[in-house]
Amino acid sequence: MPIITKITQGKNNPERYNIYLEEKFAFSVDESILIRYQLTKGKELDQWTIEEMNFEDEVRKAFNKALSYLSFRMRSESEVRTKLKEKEFGEAVIDEAVKKLYTLNFLDDRAFSEALMQTQIKSSKKGPRAIQQDMQKKGIDKRMQKDVLDSYSEEEQLEVARGLAEKIAAKEKMKTPSQIQQKINESLMRKGYSYSLIQQAIDGLALEKEEDEWDDIVAAQGDKLWRKYSSKLTGYDLKSKVKQGLYQKGFPSEVINGYLEKKEQEDD
Repeated sequence: MPIITKITQGKNNPERYNIYLEEKFAFSVDESILIRYQLTKGKELDQWTIEEMNFEDEVRKAFNKALSYLSFRMRSESEVRTKLKEKEFGEAVIDEAVKKLYTLNFLDDRAFSEALMQTQIKSSKKGPRAIQQDMQKKGIDKRMQKDVLDSYSEEEQLEVARGLAEKIAAKEKMKTPSQIQQKINESLMRKGYSYSLIQQAIDGLALEKEEDEWDDIVAAQGDKLWRKYSSKLTGYDLKSKVKQGLYQKGFPSEVINGYLEKKEQEDD
């Protein structure tokens, strides 16, 4: 069996040691491996022990890489595994490193999922479907996704969705109620809320317009349509096109007719 003929401390990392067998450099190990296996000059090493030490040393390297990766923020197990694969660690080494991370509570997919959900609710106001997609991207198990998302109650979803709907309604006040509803629908759908919950959020809003509000809104949108078509159309055809456009935007007939009458008076 080969004999350790020299041990030197690493120059770049003093916690690592270079092991020489029969006067030739053989491998390097972490200080903890040196102590664990009682490596000293003159000690004989069989091939099995050498392979075992090298494996443990690789696991420790992978563990330290993972700790560095986790130091910036929480990560999922899938993210950690992907990172270690990028660093070219083997599957068996990664398995052992991940197991150690779980044992020492550095890795916890459930805690990660719960934190991810709360962050997405508070910062991005997301609904369960969008959050589930985020969890999927992070490699979270489907059953765990469901367990965590079950804690996002419908009451809480409705509260967040209503807050978003109110902001949209306030921002789009120069739009018709149907336009505002469409905008809320599209925005909340993208945020990951269900259709039925979106309807509940909309039902709680006061979107109806007063007469003077209609005048301002139809003037703004009607004039825009008038400018758009007046270069190609005139007279009856122009008014018909504008009327059609306003109707599609959700303006009541009496509001549209009132607007067109004013345009006729302006032309006179």
